[in-house]
Parts: sequence; C-alpha cells; structure tokens
Amino acid sequence: MIDEKINQKYIKKIKLFNKYNKHYYDLNEPLVKDHIFDKLKQQILDLEKKYTFLNHPVSPKNSVGFKPSKLFNKVKHKVPMLSLSNAFDRQDLVNFEKKILNFLNEDLKETIEYSAEPKIDGISASLIFKKGKFITGLSRGDGKEGEDITENLKTIKDIPIQIDSNNFPEEIDIRGEVFIQNSDFKKLANKFANPRNAASGSLRQKDPRETKKIPLKFIAYTFGFEKGLKTKSQNEYLEKLKEWGFKINPLNKIIKTIDGLLKNYNDIEKKRDKIDFDIDGIVYKINDFKLQKRLGNVANAPRWAIAHKFSANTAISQIENIEIQIGRTGALTPVAKIKSVNIGGVVVSNATLHNEEEINRKDIRIGDTVIIERAGDVIPHVISVDLKFRNKNSKKFNFPKICPSCGSKTVKDFNFTTKKEDAVRRCSSEGYECEKMAIEKIKHFVSKEALNIEGFGKKIVENFWNLKLIRLPHDIFKLDFLKLENLDGWGKQSVANLKYSINLRKTISFEKFIYALGIRHIGLENAKLISKNLRSLKNFIALSRNNNIDDLINIDGIGETQINSIKSFLKNNENLNVLNNLDKVLKVRDVESQKKNGIFNNKTFMFTGKLLNMSRSEAKSIIEQNSGSIVSNVTKKLDFLIIGDKPTNRKVEAAKNLKVKILNQSSWLKMLK
Repeated sequence: MIDEKINQKYIKKIKLFNKYNKHYYDLNEPLVKDHIFDKLKQQILDLEKKYTFLNHPVSPKNSVGFKPSKLFNKVKHKVPMLSLSNAFDRQDLVNFEKKILNFLNEDLKETIEYSAEPKIDGISASLIFKKGKFITGLSRGDGKEGEDITENLKTIKDIPIQIDSNNFPEEIDIRGEVFIQNSDFKKLANKFANPRNAASGSLRQKDPRETKKIPLKFIAYTFGFEKGLKTKSQNEYLEKLKEWGFKINPLNKIIKTIDGLLKNYNDIEKKRDKIDFDIDGIVYKINDFKLQKRLGNVANAPRWAIAHKFSANTAISQIENIEIQIGRTGALTPVAKIKSVNIGGVVVSNATLHNEEEINRKDIRIGDTVIIERAGDVIPHVISVDLKFRNKNSKKFNFPKICPSCGSKTVKDFNFTTKKEDAVRRCSSEGYECEKMAIEKIKHFVSKEALNIEGFGKKIVENFWNLKLIRLPHDIFKLDFLKLENLDGWGKQSVANLKYSINLRKTISFEKFIYALGIRHIGLENAKLISKNLRSLKNFIALSRNNNIDDLINIDGIGETQINSIKSFLKNNENLNVLNNLDKVLKVRDVESQKKNGIFNNKTFMFTGKLLNMSRSEAKSIIEQNSGSIVSNVTKKLDFLIIGDKPTNRKVEAAKNLKVKILNQSSWLKMLK
C-alpha cells in the first residue's frame, strides 16, 4: 500500500516533468522558471535513489531534453560556415600576421588585438533567432547548406529558446560548438569511439530514445548573418553572448603580439589534460570587426582567423613497404606502409613520404625503423630514420620512371620561376587513359566541393570502377539502377537514395562545373574567375575550337600556368569527349550578369604602383563590391587605369596611347564617395 502511494506520487511528478519538458523544448513555451524545473528534476532523482523500484523511461536520469523530429531537411546557410586555415608553429603565425598587414597596408603590428579562443573538438551548429526566439538550428554540412536539426538542438539546455534582452538583435545566426564533456563521456565510452563521435551521432540521430541518452553541451563563439547587432569587436560580442544566456569558453583571452599568443598557447597546452572537454588547438581572430570586414575571406576560409593546432604526437614504427599512389593530376605520392602504431589515440598504419626528393633527402628505405609524426588532422609523415636499426642488406628505394598504372613516362615539370625541376614526379598521361588518375578524377568530380553527390563517396567510386559500371564522369548519370539493386550491400531504398542524390545534382553552377573537371592548377577561386569571364559552358567548350585560350590571360588572377593547364586539358580528345557528354546530361547554369546597382557597373579597372593605406587585394575587393571588374592588361576594353606610387611607365604610356582614363588613388576614391 505504501509502495503504491509512493509510485503514484512519483508518476505524478514524472508527468509534470514531461509536460515542462515538452513546453520548453518542443513548443518553445516554458511554463515555469528554470530553478523550478531543476527542483522538480532533483525531487524525482531523490525519490529514485531512496526507492530503487522506481524507474521510468522519461525520468531525468534516462533522458536529456525532449524528443527531436525524425526527418532532417537541408537548408542553405545565409552566410557560409567557412573552415579555418591551420598554423602549427611560430612561423605560421608570423606569416598569418604578415598577410593581414600586407592586405591592410597599415602599420598595425603593435596595436592589433587577437581574440584567442580554445578550439573545442565538437560539432559546429548554427542557431537562427528571430525577435529573440530560436526558430531554426542547422548543422555545418558542407559549409553552404546544413541539415535542419532544430529539434535535436532544442534538447540542449545550454541553448536558450527565448531571449528577452532589449539589446538582442532583431535577427541573428549564432554559431558555436556542440560537444560532450570528458567526465560525461566516461559513461558512454563503450558505445562511441570518442566524445566527438558521440556528439555527432546524437545530433544526427533520428531515434529520440537514443538521442536523449547523450548529455550534450553548447558553447557559442561567433555569428553568421545579423540584423541589428551592436558590437564592435569579438570580445564585446562574447560578453553579449554571456549576457543573453549562452555559455562561452572560459579560457578566452584578448592578446597582442605573436609572443603573447605563443605564451598563452603553451600555458593552455600544459593544462590541456585537466580541461573537461577536448580541445585540439586555439583559434585566433582579429578582434576588431571593422578590420574583419575589410579583410574578408578567401575561397573557404576567413583571412582574419586561423586555428593554431596543438603540437604533434610521435611514435616509432617500421616501414614494411613503400607504395606509389597516383592522384587526379598525375602526381606520384609515395606512401609508407608501417607496422600499426597508436599515435595520440589514433591507430596509424600509413605515413606519407611526400615525394621523390623527400625519400632521397632522408634516405628512406623499406625495412627502416622510423619516427612517425601526426600533427592535428595532418596526414602522418616520417620525420627521420634510425640508422642504428638499418639492415646491412637494405637497398635504396628507386622512384618509378614509368607510371605503375598506365605505363606512361613519369616526368618532372620545369619551374621557370625557381629555374628548377618540381619536386613532384607525375604521370605524363593527360586524360582518363591512366586508370588511377581516372578513378581519382571521378572521386574529385563527385566530391563535396564539386558536384557534391551525397552518398557517392570514394569507396563507391572504387567499387563501381571495379565492377566496370563507370569509366568516365558522365557514366554516373547513365547507371542501371535496377542492376544496382542486385549488388551486395545494396537494396531498393539505398539505390533510390543514390538515384535521388544523382538527379539532384544534374543542375550545377558553371564555376562548380569547371572546378569539378579537376584541371590541374584550377582551384575554386580560379574556376570562379574563369566562369565569371566566360559566363557559359558553351563558351568554355568553344575555347578549343576558336583557339582563343590565350585571351584568358586578361583575367586578373589567371596566369600562364593556369592557361597552359587548360590548353593541355582541351587538347586531349578524351577530355573533349567528357565535356560534350556532360553537356548532354547536365544543366550547367550560365553565370548571371553582374549586379547593376554598383557605381562601377560595366566599368573595368587596372592598378599600377603602390597604393597608400590600402593593399592591392583590398582595392580589387572594393571594385568588385561596387559591380566593377578588374583586368590585368591595358587594352581598349580598359576604362580606368589607377596609378599609385612608382607606377609602371609602360602601362601608363599604353593607357595614354589608347586614350584610357588615368586616375590617381585620390580621384578614384572620390568616385566612391
């Protein structure tokens, strides 16, 4: 009878707890203050401790937050979630600061401030608030679009559902890291490899019963888009986050000078094992938001931030074999197959040997005992050979002069800048004739940065190649899906998912298409410049017919190296075959005409000479932001030649002869005003 009364009391509290939970996490309408909610949880836990027969699936000890939704839609980030460049030593930091100062072209070295923030090894998340209410939560995804994991994120107590502060922006995308404390992970170690995997698995879990078992935390550190944010610096923004109810990293600091950054780095690394969450480095950001805005971004990373990774871990192992891998551009990369060794919690069995010169310089041989280093996410590599253990009969490793894949000659390009041969030896094959190159080209074609065909990873490319289902990129769009259903590891649903992903990517932007082709020396930035100039795939294909590839030299940022690569690509008949077939199966979107709301619309500019208080990169950025374009040669198409200190006389004379308008920096800036 007594037990029954206790159970009734317990169930009543459980129902109330579940009701509060639902209103807080699911309906975004908290019924009580946090301290009342916490008190109720503690009362339930006390009852369970006192009466061991009490247990319920939604008890606080069995749940975290409220159940998330079962489906994840994909949503584009209004502002891309960029990755960060990495630094590993003092020189990397010196180079980082030097690039900043060169871009800004100002003597800020003694006054520039950095926000130093320990980098939590967790999962990035984006929280969108409108009028103080948390409405959407996204994963990082590929940086441009993420999964809608709003309901999962609402189960994290560190994330406020409603913010009523008067100074909270009208709309803002608050970003941070979802993670699990090491002390909490000890209870989950038998289910997950590490805390990061546990956090990742729980955020993408569609079964709420599993997700609720994971004690997730959230620390905020930046923002994407904003409307009405009134802060001037990163430090001030972090203080606002605390004021609004978010948790921030307790180890954040404002620091001046590289020496200051290094001292803080060393101090934190020494106590790293005592911190209750995993950190893999420190992120340095320019503190001043105005300077951040001026610096802007490169292709996938901001100029104003860098991640300083913690020092490397090393181990001793033995080289069992040296294999040659061939990349999509034909580069031959030697890889050491070593006896498996644990380095910093990761089992390593491969180590890169970089190139032929590296092997010769360190005299690395099969059978050698070597020191292996693994720094952050960098591929493990061989530091040195311990000659004391070398076998007397060991032989020097001879790098192949013939491609192991297709039998073509391997060559080293001559670098006209350094007047030396390149360190990398390459297969001389140009198209898809080399099997290993072809496989790597297709892997690149379907990768996230290119077509981004979800579910079509490297292993599937290799599997389909071995089954002779694909040989060229356009084969992907002609797959026999009924045949796939009969393959091991495939079924109707998995094939349907793959078919959906492939069809979804049949429409692609022109710049992404150029990048996806995998032309040597043509990265995302160059692809963007070329697409902006040519505007359509039709014009790109016509380059080979009209023999006017050299015209690309007038694109600012495209040089002879890139043009020669494009020439080599378009001279190959198999590459032209691939281009024409892709044109039939894909819809490659033409580049839209440039926005016409800028004051430099339809105007072309060129700079010569050193600018005052402004780098050339920043000046170009200003032109493009105002709908103008930059060229690299003086022609009749040039509208304005902007001259700085000590301009090139040849360019000035050419502009005069062609009656191009010549402006000094002051006159050009007046145009802006």
